[in-house]
Amino acid sequence: MIKTPEECLDMNDIRLEIDDLDKQIIGLIGKRFGYVKAAAKFKTSATAVAAPERFKAMLVKRREWAIENGLSPDAIEKMYTDLVNHFIEEEMKHWQGANT
Repeated sequence: MIKTPEECLDMNDIRLEIDDLDKQIIGLIGKRFGYVKAAAKFKTSATAVAAPERFKAMLVKRREWAIENGLSPDAIEKMYTDLVNHFIEEEMKHWQGANT
């Protein structure tokens, strides 16, 4: 049963809700990765895979969303930088495999 933070009666309730949220977040990251891999078929070069301008614009937008949600934009930028750099490496492998 989904509880709001205010509805949690003890630390066990809180931990269960956090675990459930983390499971959902990880599932969504996996879904995001599926789109990243699918994008490789539309890329025509290694530069297109890395897409540095898109990367910068994406980080700006994530920072805005962080602020809108009362989160640290620096922390969200770091998290997305790490995540997307990893995905770029994986997409590059996928792209190179499809183009060899």
